[in-house]
Amino acid sequence: MLDADAEKHDIYSVSEITREIKELLEYNMPTVWVQGELSNFVHHSSGHMYFSLKDRDAQLACVMWKSRGGALAFTPQNGMKLNAYGNIRVYEKRGAYQLDIVRMMPAGIGDLQLMFEALKKKLHAEGLFDQSSKKSIPSFPERIGIVTSPTGAAIRDIIHVLNRRFPSTTKILRPTLVQGDGAAEDIAHAIEEFNDYGDIDVLIVGRGGGSLEDLWAFNEEIVARAIFKSKVPIVSAVGHEIDYTISDFVADLRAPTPSSAAELVVPDSFEIANRIALLRNRCFAAVSNKLAYRREILNQLQKSYAFRHPLDVTLQYKQRVDELFHGIGLRVSHKLSSYRDKVFMYRKMIQSAHPGAVLNRGYAVVKKQRTKEIVRKVSQLEPNESLDVYIAKGAFTSTVSSIRQDDSIDNLDIKTDAS
Repeated sequence: MLDADAEKHDIYSVSEITREIKELLEYNMPTVWVQGELSNFVHHSSGHMYFSLKDRDAQLACVMWKSRGGALAFTPQNGMKLNAYGNIRVYEKRGAYQLDIVRMMPAGIGDLQLMFEALKKKLHAEGLFDQSSKKSIPSFPERIGIVTSPTGAAIRDIIHVLNRRFPSTTKILRPTLVQGDGAAEDIAHAIEEFNDYGDIDVLIVGRGGGSLEDLWAFNEEIVARAIFKSKVPIVSAVGHEIDYTISDFVADLRAPTPSSAAELVVPDSFEIANRIALLRNRCFAAVSNKLAYRREILNQLQKSYAFRHPLDVTLQYKQRVDELFHGIGLRVSHKLSSYRDKVFMYRKMIQSAHPGAVLNRGYAVVKKQRTKEIVRKVSQLEPNESLDVYIAKGAFTSTVSSIRQDDSIDNLDIKTDAS
């Protein structure tokens, strides 16, 4: 029965039915945006990316080819919520459909945010954010440059805080555009003009709060590079405390708001005055205490015996000097006597060791007449050899008539004048 029914209908091969499904999906499914959670992410050595987008009830296989993935401004990670734009394609070898992604971004992040992250990553890699490149802000600036709009709330806040905290500073405003076309170029030129002018201690660059689009001029690369090249220290003061721009990362100091920037670049003159008054009072108290201490010492000196009887004290010191001189003389005399005894003893030792003294005790020096070799052993002698014999008062020549090996000096009966 089953075989008869099969003969009445066409039978597809696996490849044929898969191709039919492929055509139905790819030709009838438009390019779509799909949102889901990234999972099973694999960045293949070929450069292609394979992963899935899933929600609570389903998942969709995805692929992003190397030629498209290189333009991503972020690094995909498992668990990230994404918006992906692409076409449904069927991979015939496995009979599975997948989303061939043309473009994707983290969900909820627009193009401006992606541009921000991409530029931030680029400049960080180039070293524009390095702490070692930051210049110090002077403690007491005399001339402050300001780069902002002349009509916004930011300039009013900055001037108000500067006048309140340190009114003696000179404020120089370079009016600029802070949003819209040409704003970034205008801000960069303003920074360059202040550097060319040179007579500026610190620059405040910023504006009041606004949307990401409103603050975008301070995220432009031209502004970031102008800040980095500036020889004048720059304080970035853009938006509110929660706002961060590229300028904040490049600048020498980031202020949460324009008002905060003014507070950071100048000290509070009232606090300085109070500090000076406190230090002055401390100096007066220290000097007063020192004078009182010295007066007390002077009073004690005036009451002392030496101050009331200086002649007696002088005579006592003279007597003490005489005693010391006498003691020194005794010590020197004792030392000299000790050294004389040692010299005499050493002289006696040297004299007793002198060859002449040895000869005086009855000894002689014997040399071979032919070779002048000193004879120390009987084995050096030969029969009938001529010898020169030196004694205390002269010398004589002798001839060896006999040689005795067994006689020892201990067997001689030697008597000298000394004995």
